[in-house]
Amino acid sequence: MSHTEISGPGEGPYGVAVAAGEVWTTLVHAGAVVRAAGQRYDLGAPASRPMVITAGTGGVWFTRNGDDHVGHIDAAGNISAIAVAGAPYGICVGPDNALWCTLMSTDQVARITADGEVTTYPIGVAGGFPAMITGSDELWFTLNQGNAIGRMTTAGEVTTYPLPTSGAGPVGISAGPEAVWFVELQADQAGRISADGTIEEFPLPAGSKPHAVVATADGGCWITLWGSGSLARMDVGGAVVEVIELGEGSEPHGLAVDTDGSVWVALENGSLAHIHAGE
Repeated sequence: MSHTEISGPGEGPYGVAVAAGEVWTTLVHAGAVVRAAGQRYDLGAPASRPMVITAGTGGVWFTRNGDDHVGHIDAAGNISAIAVAGAPYGICVGPDNALWCTLMSTDQVARITADGEVTTYPIGVAGGFPAMITGSDELWFTLNQGNAIGRMTTAGEVTTYPLPTSGAGPVGISAGPEAVWFVELQADQAGRISADGTIEEFPLPAGSKPHAVVATADGGCWITLWGSGSLARMDVGGAVVEVIELGEGSEPHGLAVDTDGSVWVALENGSLAHIHAGE
Protein backbone atom coordinates (compact mmCIF):
# COMPACT_ATOMS: atom_id res chain seq x y z
CA MET A 1 0.00 0.00 0.00
CA SER A 2 1.23 3.47 -0.85
CA HIS A 3 0.04 6.94 0.12
CA THR A 4 -0.05 10.10 -1.98
CA GLU A 5 -0.25 13.35 -0.04
CA ILE A 6 -2.78 15.55 -1.84
CA SER A 7 -4.00 18.18 0.60
CA GLY A 8 -3.15 20.34 3.55
CA PRO A 9 -4.47 19.81 7.09
CA GLY A 10 -8.24 19.91 7.36
CA GLU A 11 -8.98 20.12 3.63
CA GLY A 12 -10.78 16.79 3.68
CA PRO A 13 -10.27 14.44 0.71
CA TYR A 14 -13.69 12.90 0.14
CA GLY A 15 -14.76 11.45 -3.24
CA VAL A 16 -12.59 9.48 -5.66
CA ALA A 17 -12.95 8.75 -9.38
CA VAL A 18 -10.76 7.18 -12.05
CA ALA A 19 -11.20 8.89 -15.42
CA ALA A 20 -9.12 8.35 -18.58
CA GLY A 21 -6.26 6.89 -16.57
CA GLU A 22 -6.22 9.73 -14.03
CA VAL A 23 -7.22 9.55 -10.37
CA TRP A 24 -9.24 12.48 -9.03
CA THR A 25 -10.42 13.42 -5.56
CA THR A 26 -12.50 16.22 -4.06
CA LEU A 27 -11.37 18.38 -1.13
CA VAL A 28 -14.64 19.03 0.64
CA HIS A 29 -13.39 21.67 3.08
CA ALA A 30 -11.16 23.52 0.60
CA GLY A 31 -13.45 24.04 -2.39
CA ALA A 32 -11.02 22.24 -4.68
CA VAL A 33 -10.51 19.14 -6.79
CA VAL A 34 -7.11 17.50 -7.29
CA ARG A 35 -5.52 14.88 -9.49
CA ALA A 36 -3.20 12.33 -7.91
CA ALA A 37 -0.60 13.34 -10.52
CA GLY A 38 -0.30 16.68 -8.70
CA GLN A 39 -2.65 19.19 -10.35
CA ARG A 40 -5.00 21.16 -8.11
CA TYR A 41 -8.11 22.95 -9.33
CA ASP A 42 -9.48 25.61 -7.00
CA LEU A 43 -13.15 26.21 -7.78
CA GLY A 44 -13.21 29.87 -6.76
CA ALA A 45 -15.95 29.04 -4.26
CA PRO A 46 -14.47 28.10 -0.87
CA ALA A 47 -17.87 27.13 0.58
CA SER A 48 -18.85 24.92 -2.38
CA ARG A 49 -18.12 21.63 -0.54
CA PRO A 50 -17.26 19.39 -3.53
CA MET A 51 -18.15 15.85 -2.49
CA VAL A 52 -18.94 12.88 -4.72
CA ILE A 53 -17.14 12.71 -8.08
CA THR A 54 -17.59 10.53 -11.16
CA ALA A 55 -16.12 10.08 -14.61
CA GLY A 56 -18.52 11.35 -17.27
CA THR A 57 -18.75 12.90 -20.70
CA GLY A 58 -15.71 15.08 -21.32
CA GLY A 59 -13.96 14.74 -17.97
CA VAL A 60 -15.10 14.51 -14.34
CA TRP A 61 -18.29 15.73 -12.72
CA PHE A 62 -18.84 16.33 -9.01
CA THR A 63 -21.50 17.59 -6.64
CA ARG A 64 -21.02 20.91 -4.86
CA ASN A 65 -23.17 20.29 -1.81
CA GLY A 66 -22.49 23.66 -0.21
CA ASP A 67 -23.61 25.97 -3.01
CA ASP A 68 -26.12 23.95 -5.06
CA HIS A 69 -24.07 23.22 -8.18
CA VAL A 70 -22.71 20.29 -10.12
CA GLY A 71 -19.14 20.99 -11.21
CA HIS A 72 -17.22 19.86 -14.27
CA ILE A 73 -13.52 19.76 -15.16
CA ASP A 74 -12.74 18.80 -18.74
CA ALA A 75 -9.63 17.13 -20.14
CA ALA A 76 -7.99 20.52 -20.70
CA GLY A 77 -8.57 21.57 -17.08
CA ASN A 78 -11.40 24.01 -17.76
CA ILE A 79 -13.76 24.39 -14.81
CA SER A 80 -17.50 24.99 -15.14
CA ALA A 81 -20.64 24.45 -13.08
CA ILE A 82 -24.38 23.93 -13.48
CA ALA A 83 -26.83 25.23 -10.88
CA VAL A 84 -28.81 22.38 -9.27
CA ALA A 85 -30.81 23.43 -6.21
CA GLY A 86 -31.37 21.03 -3.31
CA ALA A 87 -27.96 20.18 -1.79
CA PRO A 88 -26.69 17.74 -4.44
CA TYR A 89 -24.67 14.85 -3.02
CA GLY A 90 -24.46 11.51 -4.85
CA ILE A 91 -23.77 11.48 -8.59
CA CYS A 92 -23.43 8.87 -11.33
CA VAL A 93 -23.81 8.32 -15.05
CA GLY A 94 -27.15 6.69 -15.77
CA PRO A 95 -28.14 4.09 -18.36
CA ASP A 96 -29.16 6.94 -20.68
CA ASN A 97 -25.63 8.46 -20.43
CA ALA A 98 -26.98 11.52 -18.63
CA LEU A 99 -25.76 12.55 -15.17
CA TRP A 100 -28.02 11.77 -12.23
CA CYS A 101 -27.60 13.19 -8.73
CA THR A 102 -29.45 13.07 -5.44
CA LEU A 103 -30.82 16.25 -3.86
CA MET A 104 -30.67 15.72 -0.11
CA SER A 105 -32.70 18.70 1.07
CA THR A 106 -35.58 18.42 -1.41
CA ASP A 107 -36.12 14.63 -1.57
CA GLN A 108 -35.49 14.56 -5.30
CA VAL A 109 -33.19 13.09 -7.92
CA ALA A 110 -31.97 15.32 -10.75
CA ARG A 111 -31.12 14.39 -14.33
CA ILE A 112 -28.50 16.63 -15.96
CA THR A 113 -27.60 16.61 -19.64
CA ALA A 114 -24.16 17.54 -20.97
CA ASP A 115 -25.54 20.87 -22.19
CA GLY A 116 -26.84 21.75 -18.72
CA GLU A 117 -30.55 20.91 -18.90
CA VAL A 118 -31.79 19.90 -15.43
CA THR A 119 -34.92 17.84 -14.74
CA THR A 120 -35.92 16.84 -11.21
CA TYR A 121 -37.99 13.89 -10.02
CA PRO A 122 -39.46 13.38 -6.51
CA ILE A 123 -38.43 10.25 -4.63
CA GLY A 124 -41.81 10.03 -2.92
CA VAL A 125 -40.47 9.89 0.65
CA ALA A 126 -40.60 13.05 2.77
CA GLY A 127 -37.43 13.54 4.77
CA GLY A 128 -35.81 10.57 3.04
CA PHE A 129 -32.44 12.35 2.64
CA PRO A 130 -31.29 10.58 -0.55
CA ALA A 131 -27.54 9.95 -0.41
CA MET A 132 -25.41 7.98 -2.89
CA ILE A 133 -26.71 6.88 -6.31
CA THR A 134 -25.58 4.27 -8.83
CA GLY A 135 -26.58 3.42 -12.38
CA SER A 136 -27.14 0.03 -14.00
CA ASP A 137 -30.23 -0.74 -16.07
CA GLU A 138 -31.98 1.77 -13.78
CA LEU A 139 -30.96 4.18 -10.99
CA TRP A 140 -30.57 2.92 -7.42
CA PHE A 141 -30.03 5.20 -4.42
CA THR A 142 -29.91 5.07 -0.64
CA LEU A 143 -32.41 6.93 1.54
CA ASN A 144 -30.29 7.72 4.56
CA GLN A 145 -33.15 8.92 6.79
CA GLY A 146 -35.86 6.96 4.99
CA ASN A 147 -34.12 3.68 5.90
CA ALA A 148 -34.69 2.31 2.43
CA ILE A 149 -33.29 1.72 -1.02
CA GLY A 150 -34.86 3.61 -3.90
CA ARG A 151 -35.09 2.48 -7.51
CA MET A 152 -35.88 4.92 -10.32
CA THR A 153 -36.43 4.47 -14.02
CA THR A 154 -35.06 7.06 -16.45
CA ALA A 155 -38.68 8.30 -16.71
CA GLY A 156 -38.65 9.14 -12.98
CA GLU A 157 -40.82 6.25 -11.73
CA VAL A 158 -39.78 5.23 -8.20
CA THR A 159 -40.02 2.01 -6.21
CA THR A 160 -38.92 2.01 -2.56
CA TYR A 161 -37.62 -1.00 -0.64
CA PRO A 162 -37.57 -0.63 3.18
CA LEU A 163 -34.56 -2.11 4.94
CA PRO A 164 -35.01 -5.03 7.36
CA THR A 165 -32.89 -3.27 10.04
CA SER A 166 -34.42 -0.13 11.52
CA GLY A 167 -32.29 3.02 11.80
CA ALA A 168 -29.62 1.53 9.53
CA GLY A 169 -28.57 4.85 7.95
CA PRO A 170 -27.65 3.63 4.45
CA VAL A 171 -25.08 5.75 2.57
CA GLY A 172 -22.93 4.16 -0.14
CA ILE A 173 -24.35 2.12 -3.02
CA SER A 174 -22.86 0.47 -6.11
CA ALA A 175 -24.33 -1.70 -8.86
CA GLY A 176 -22.58 -5.02 -9.44
CA PRO A 177 -22.94 -7.58 -12.24
CA GLU A 178 -25.93 -9.34 -10.68
CA ALA A 179 -27.05 -7.22 -7.70
CA VAL A 180 -26.62 -3.82 -6.06
CA TRP A 181 -24.44 -3.47 -2.95
CA PHE A 182 -25.02 -0.83 -0.28
CA VAL A 183 -23.77 -0.08 3.23
CA GLU A 184 -25.57 0.74 6.46
CA LEU A 185 -23.45 3.23 8.41
CA GLN A 186 -25.48 3.15 11.63
CA ALA A 187 -25.99 -0.61 11.68
CA ASP A 188 -22.42 -1.71 10.80
CA GLN A 189 -23.73 -3.83 7.97
CA ALA A 190 -23.43 -4.27 4.23
CA GLY A 191 -26.48 -5.05 2.15
CA ARG A 192 -27.33 -6.40 -1.25
CA ILE A 193 -30.54 -5.96 -3.23
CA SER A 194 -31.44 -8.03 -6.28
CA ALA A 195 -33.49 -7.01 -9.30
CA ASP A 196 -36.63 -8.50 -7.75
CA GLY A 197 -36.20 -6.40 -4.59
CA THR A 198 -34.86 -9.14 -2.31
CA ILE A 199 -32.59 -7.63 0.35
CA GLU A 200 -29.82 -9.45 2.23
CA GLU A 201 -27.77 -7.93 5.06
CA PHE A 202 -24.28 -8.96 6.18
CA PRO A 203 -22.47 -8.01 9.40
CA LEU A 204 -19.33 -5.89 9.47
CA PRO A 205 -17.06 -5.28 12.49
CA ALA A 206 -18.74 -3.42 15.34
CA GLY A 207 -18.09 0.31 15.27
CA SER A 208 -16.76 0.22 11.70
CA LYS A 209 -19.34 2.68 10.29
CA PRO A 210 -19.20 1.66 6.61
CA HIS A 211 -19.40 4.68 4.34
CA ALA A 212 -18.75 3.96 0.65
CA VAL A 213 -18.87 0.79 -1.44
CA VAL A 214 -17.72 -0.22 -4.93
CA ALA A 215 -18.95 -3.46 -6.49
CA THR A 216 -16.40 -5.66 -8.25
CA ALA A 217 -16.63 -7.81 -11.37
CA ASP A 218 -16.51 -11.04 -9.34
CA GLY A 219 -19.77 -10.18 -7.58
CA GLY A 220 -18.18 -8.95 -4.37
CA CYS A 221 -17.29 -5.42 -3.25
CA TRP A 222 -14.86 -3.12 -1.45
CA ILE A 223 -16.10 -1.01 1.47
CA THR A 224 -14.53 1.88 3.38
CA LEU A 225 -14.93 1.51 7.14
CA TRP A 226 -14.87 5.10 8.28
CA GLY A 227 -15.21 4.36 11.98
CA SER A 228 -12.32 1.90 12.17
CA GLY A 229 -9.95 3.47 9.62
CA SER A 230 -9.87 0.45 7.36
CA LEU A 231 -10.92 -1.04 4.04
CA ALA A 232 -12.85 -4.30 3.75
CA ARG A 233 -13.37 -6.70 0.86
CA MET A 234 -16.44 -8.93 0.71
CA ASP A 235 -16.95 -11.89 -1.58
CA VAL A 236 -20.05 -12.69 -3.61
CA GLY A 237 -21.50 -14.57 -0.65
CA GLY A 238 -21.27 -11.59 1.68
CA ALA A 239 -18.33 -12.86 3.73
CA VAL A 240 -15.57 -10.45 4.78
CA VAL A 241 -12.46 -11.96 3.22
CA GLU A 242 -9.99 -9.15 3.87
CA VAL A 243 -9.62 -6.10 6.13
CA ILE A 244 -6.80 -3.63 5.43
CA GLU A 245 -5.83 -1.14 8.12
CA LEU A 246 -5.35 2.36 6.68
CA GLY A 247 -3.90 4.01 9.77
CA GLU A 248 -5.13 5.63 12.96
CA GLY A 249 -7.12 8.78 12.25
CA SER A 250 -7.27 8.09 8.52
CA GLU A 251 -11.10 8.37 8.30
CA PRO A 252 -11.58 6.80 4.84
CA HIS A 253 -14.43 8.11 2.72
CA GLY A 254 -14.76 7.57 -1.04
CA LEU A 255 -13.04 4.86 -3.05
CA ALA A 256 -12.62 3.74 -6.64
CA VAL A 257 -11.34 0.59 -8.32
CA ASP A 258 -8.76 1.23 -11.06
CA THR A 259 -8.55 -0.63 -14.36
CA ASP A 260 -5.83 -2.92 -12.95
CA GLY A 261 -8.02 -3.92 -10.01
CA SER A 262 -6.17 -1.79 -7.47
CA VAL A 263 -8.16 0.41 -5.09
CA TRP A 264 -7.82 4.14 -4.36
CA VAL A 265 -9.23 5.47 -1.08
CA ALA A 266 -9.63 9.09 0.02
CA LEU A 267 -8.43 9.61 3.60
CA GLU A 268 -9.59 12.63 5.53
CA ASN A 269 -6.10 12.99 7.01
CA GLY A 270 -4.97 14.39 3.65
CA SER A 271 -3.85 11.53 1.44
CA LEU A 272 -4.94 8.95 -1.11
CA ALA A 273 -4.21 5.34 -0.23
CA HIS A 274 -3.47 2.99 -3.14
CA ILE A 275 -3.90 -0.72 -2.48
CA HIS A 276 -2.84 -3.42 -4.93
CA ALA A 277 -4.23 -6.95 -4.96
CA GLY A 278 -2.62 -9.17 -2.36
CA GLU A 279 -1.26 -6.34 -0.20
